[in-house]
Amino acid sequence: MEKVIVINNDRMGHGDERLGTRLMANFLSKLIDAELKPQMILLYNSGVKLAAKESPVLERLESLENIGVDIISCGTCVNFYGLADQIGAGRVTNMLEIVRVLTEAKATVTI
Repeated sequence: MEKVIVINNDRMGHGDERLGTRLMANFLSKLIDAELKPQMILLYNSGVKLAAKESPVLERLESLENIGVDIISCGTCVNFYGLADQIGAGRVTNMLEIVRVLTEAKATVTI
């Protein structure tokens, strides 16, 4: 696996929550249009909320998935946030796959 983007929060950066939410939406929008895309986006901790059916960025994740980016969400995190039946983009995985993905990736970028 070449490149993995790791998203561990439902907002981008620290500080104002509204700004962080807007930045995350903008980041995902620009990633759709980027020439070089990651092979995978790994969501864990509150980052899994981005893949929920009610997420304001769900359509962006679905667009990334439709152009070949694998979207995976940590199963423990999905269950912790009570989202097991609400994931609308990508698939739910386990820590074994997360460890494999992170150790095999040539490059990871954490957002």
